[in-house]
Amino acid sequence: MPTLSRDALAAATDSAHGFGIRIEGVEQDFGSYPALRDVSLDIAPGELVALLGPSGSGKTTLLRVIAGLNTPDRGAVYFGDEHATNLSVQERRVGFVFQNYALFKHMTVADNIAFGLKARPRRSRPSRVAIYQRVTELLELVQLEGLGERYPAQLSGGQRQRVALARALAIEPRVLLLDEPFGALDARVRKDLRRWLREIHKKTGLTTVFVTHDQDEAMELADRVVVLNQGRIEQVGPPEELYDHPASPFVISFVGEAVALPVKVVDGHVEFGGRELHVDTHGLRDGAARVFFRPADIAIGGQGVGDLEGRVESLRRTAGGVRATIAIDGYDQTLEIDSALSSGAKLGGRIPLSFSNARIFPSDPISDSEFKEAGDGI
Repeated sequence: MPTLSRDALAAATDSAHGFGIRIEGVEQDFGSYPALRDVSLDIAPGELVALLGPSGSGKTTLLRVIAGLNTPDRGAVYFGDEHATNLSVQERRVGFVFQNYALFKHMTVADNIAFGLKARPRRSRPSRVAIYQRVTELLELVQLEGLGERYPAQLSGGQRQRVALARALAIEPRVLLLDEPFGALDARVRKDLRRWLREIHKKTGLTTVFVTHDQDEAMELADRVVVLNQGRIEQVGPPEELYDHPASPFVISFVGEAVALPVKVVDGHVEFGGRELHVDTHGLRDGAARVFFRPADIAIGGQGVGDLEGRVESLRRTAGGVRATIAIDGYDQTLEIDSALSSGAKLGGRIPLSFSNARIFPSDPISDSEFKEAGDGI
């Protein structure tokens, strides 16, 4: 990736670490539909944060509240120490990048980038020379040197998204906001732009918040991920924390793949299909529960000993061994498990299974429905 020049970096932001954002008890209703429910969140200066969740979870509404495009019904938004709830988009000085680019088709790339600067009131508008210099620096920053006189229709999707980002950076934003910025692009271009955006963020230090429903995108890009579900924050943390220590059935099923076994907790012991599972109940009360584990956490056991038993329904060779499709006794779905050639798995044979890591949550109508919305099982 080309090295960014000092001038191009200076053009991206007027603050080395951006502004922190504080959201306190924000709620937003659309008629009888609560889009946001008592949302509170602190975003550190210079942090790159992903808002992750399924459609209707409230992630785009929250981004619009931060931008000033939506006014919350309740709660407050702060930029640094400044109360920003009633400030306009212009007064907040945010850079906003939309999924569909929102470029002016009749304007050249250079004019699109310069638009926010030229639209300023005369007293705060830079000179023509300063605007030209800034546009040139930003074209270098987004690696589109020499394309300033082209029109959006003459660019690829990835190039148009870079122009949209340059236009957002042109106004020297205090905060950069992106609404599913790569959603309209194909998988390969998305992957390339993820690396590029991470590099831009690293160099500029702007506080950045982006919306996505793609867990891989959130896990790869973000310093921290905010998982939203039905207008509420389920969990906030670094990607590895969400994956390894999920706080709810929704999080474990939405962030990565998960298997859920319906179990009973009796006197601190976990029972499934007449077997006792070796799972720490963490003081969970007796009653119905679900044990969740990742596919990578289950393995074919040895010596006929395991937490579960199953039947091998299919086997296929992989580069590192075999992939076995297994029907677990008492479970209505099959599992795919990668194993070594020496595991002893045979087509149609019965094998013991054990898992190295598992989480248990109480079973209730709310958590069960949320788990199904996130994707029940594999």
